[in-house]
Amino acid sequence: MKCLLPLWSLCLVLTACQNNPTPSRSQSTSIPSKQSPIVQNPYAPVDVSPIDIAYFPADYPKRSGAEKESEPSARIIYSRPHLQGRHIFHELVPASQPWRLGANEASELELFQPATIQGRRIDAGRYTLYAIPETKQWTIVFNKQVYNWGLDIDPKQDVARFILPVEKPEAQLEYFTMIFLGKEKEASLLIGWDNSLVKLPLRFDR
Repeated sequence: MKCLLPLWSLCLVLTACQNNPTPSRSQSTSIPSKQSPIVQNPYAPVDVSPIDIAYFPADYPKRSGAEKESEPSARIIYSRPHLQGRHIFHELVPASQPWRLGANEASELELFQPATIQGRRIDAGRYTLYAIPETKQWTIVFNKQVYNWGLDIDPKQDVARFILPVEKPEAQLEYFTMIFLGKEKEASLLIGWDNSLVKLPLRFDR
């Protein structure tokens, strides 16, 4: 009988421990000291200069019905870098040197119908568009060679060159931007970044 009491007491202690379990080590440290890294895309690197597309008329793919019965007049495809605290002109983009107008692949302008630019007719088609930037003016060049990375093109395939005055934007442009402004048959392709912008005027013939 003397040994029953300690055994009975021990059973009570074990039962109490089962009803009130001691927190595990993982439970006691449930708040992580550091957040787990997020994998943005396991299949391909995330590009810091994503591709962008602009149409004339603006937002053409979003239009419907009668607004979309005819083709758009133009489309520009380019990669859109941003400043990230850098000074672009003329530190990273040297003056008087050809520049791809963006990042990654060469920028491409597609004209779905003929256009007149500074009195010169440009046929419908797809063109690589690049620039030769200077302090007071940029030269915008149309080239027939398309589907290029960077600006590995043949200057002999240049179609036309247009000299445009440099304007100053109201505020510094963080993101490189190309967008069409205008309506009906008159448009300007605005090209801007950092503290510089130029406007390429286009008049569509039909």
